[in-house]
Amino acid sequence: MTDNTPMLDEEGYLLNLDDWTPELANQLASELEIELTDAHWEIIHLLRDFYQAFEVSPAMRPLVKAVSKKLGAEKGRSIYLMSLFPGSPPKLAAKIAGLPKPANCI
Repeated sequence: MTDNTPMLDEEGYLLNLDDWTPELANQLASELEIELTDAHWEIIHLLRDFYQAFEVSPAMRPLVKAVSKKLGAEKGRSIYLMSLFPGSPPKLAAKIAGLPKPANCI
């Protein structure tokens, strides 16, 4: 039996970043009871671009700053990110985006 399921660490983060696909993002989001909308995808793509540029998943403050810079001040607010990714936006969004856990997130 071949299992094409990507490997995740004990916290549910993707071990091989190259295994990420939009389909996997939908699957991971579903397991977290999040239905991805265009607003979610905006953040997911921004996170993946951020990771490609800096090789790190942003914690809340840098995430808010990056969102504000790229998508505008209205979206660059922690309350907006919490509405999309309840609890810990940097952790949930990174997980769905197939990125490592942000360094400063518990």
